[in-house]
Amino acid sequence: MTLCTAAFICLVTIQTGCINQESNSEEFSIEQKAAQLLMVGFKGFEMSDTSHVKRDIEEYGVGGVILFDFDVPTGTPERNIKSADQVEQLNRSLQEISSIPLLIAVDQEGGRVARLKAARGFPATVSAEYLGDLNNPDSTRAYTIEQTELLANIGFNVNFAPVVDLNTNPENPVIGQLDRSYSADPDIVTTHASIVIEEHQNQNLLPVIKHFPGHGSAWNDSHVGMADVTDTWEEIELEPYRNLSQTDFRFAVMTAHVMNSNLDEELPATLSRNVQTGLLRDDIGFRGMLFSDDMQMDAIRSFYGLEFSIEHALNAGVDMLIFANNSVYQPDIVPDAVKIIVDLVETGAVSEERINEAYERVMETKRQLGLLD
Repeated sequence: MTLCTAAFICLVTIQTGCINQESNSEEFSIEQKAAQLLMVGFKGFEMSDTSHVKRDIEEYGVGGVILFDFDVPTGTPERNIKSADQVEQLNRSLQEISSIPLLIAVDQEGGRVARLKAARGFPATVSAEYLGDLNNPDSTRAYTIEQTELLANIGFNVNFAPVVDLNTNPENPVIGQLDRSYSADPDIVTTHASIVIEEHQNQNLLPVIKHFPGHGSAWNDSHVGMADVTDTWEEIELEPYRNLSQTDFRFAVMTAHVMNSNLDEELPATLSRNVQTGLLRDDIGFRGMLFSDDMQMDAIRSFYGLEFSIEHALNAGVDMLIFANNSVYQPDIVPDAVKIIVDLVETGAVSEERINEAYERVMETKRQLGLLD
């Protein structure tokens, strides 16, 4: 791990010449802007001429990539992460071929959700629940500093953490049972999430809080089906978002693939304008970048078609769509999604103004991270 954050950015600057590239939406085609709204997962420990991600970056100009340590479709650890040196080289190689610097993301929450595992030589981590139970801000800060320095040193600039879901249902299979929530108390969640966000910002990393508008009360896992929280969700689950949106911290938000008829009687939160624009932006006042959760998870893929999902997520207010390629593997998801977005604009189903808004928010995020002037 030889690169510091600044050195990594300088390397990208020299090799891509893109740090001074203008990003005005008027100067780019709908195809180019559409690609910048996509984050994709892929297989491989190093760049290869046959990998679809090379095409996705060089030919389509995809906006971001996400790395995993385990390949779910094959049930093997043959994915993207072997060691710190290997990941650093992979991330550097990805940036070298991109004309606009990439958002390179990982899920490094700590505890059971940590892609950089001690078994591969990375520092051991603790869960959010452990830190929340301890409720010692100094401990949370110390663990976070170690993790954020690691992420920055090996070339990541986005981390899908911290989780701000409340632990209202400890038997929740994807939150409570995995120790991913700090607490059922929104003040404790806010306190520790604030520390995590601040330390990410100190390392020029973008933290992404999740899962809006709240996944903690669910009895089902949205990775494998629809999670309906209509009868279990409480408005108190919005408090961490309200609290954090009133600060000057820089962070993004990730949507939840949950049905919540209290907020939208027809659509899950990721696809709901009532939730993502009406509640998150208009009511709570969040102005940062909004990521979808993985659009290939069963809660979306098995209930809605690809075109319908993309149309409604964009119209809901989502800025970057994640296709992790780790529930199902679709090598052509980037060209397919770009074509769908272009068609949606041409038919008027999604306005060009909405695409421009999302594109400019992605570009502004990259500027804030020092990737663009």
